[in-house]
Amino acid sequence: MKILGIDPGSRSAGWALIEVNGRKINFLDSGTLKYAKIDNFVDRLGVIYDSINTLMLEHRPDEVSIEALIFVKSVSSLAKLAQARGAMVAAIVQTRKGKVFEYAPNLIKSTISGYGHADKAAIDKTLQMIFGELKFGSHDESDALAIALCHALNSGKQLSTKTTGRPSKGRTLKSVFKHKERTT
Repeated sequence: MKILGIDPGSRSAGWALIEVNGRKINFLDSGTLKYAKIDNFVDRLGVIYDSINTLMLEHRPDEVSIEALIFVKSVSSLAKLAQARGAMVAAIVQTRKGKVFEYAPNLIKSTISGYGHADKAAIDKTLQMIFGELKFGSHDESDALAIALCHALNSGKQLSTKTTGRPSKGRTLKSVFKHKERTT
């Protein structure tokens, strides 16, 4: 099963593709979609929709996970993020009906690092421990990988990465690492 993780944004968006094969999770690809050069926001929404649609058709994921809206101080920024995210979800739903999953930022951080308020450095470090040395073009890209991995670990299937045991629903990677250390 291929899972596409998306970190939404109105100026740029990260995406990452992983493959779940039995109990293994493999990193396939990732990137950053950039929209900041398009000044007219309404035109940007059309480009966002088209770019996600193209991404979906190119990679044909079985499921898509996307980060839920986060609290921002600026109402204007929140409105633009919500509209951009809506354009993304519309493009996803057009090609993958019923296969879109949403995760709150704190759940993603908690699942990946064991701490719901972890900073980006802690998330990146955990991802490097799991998938090896990856070079990300932006934090959006690594965030998208964390979102995809969060979905894989919370989807209720018995999954593992090459460095962990057998996480079950609700277990975090941190608890899996602790369990592995005790048993080895």
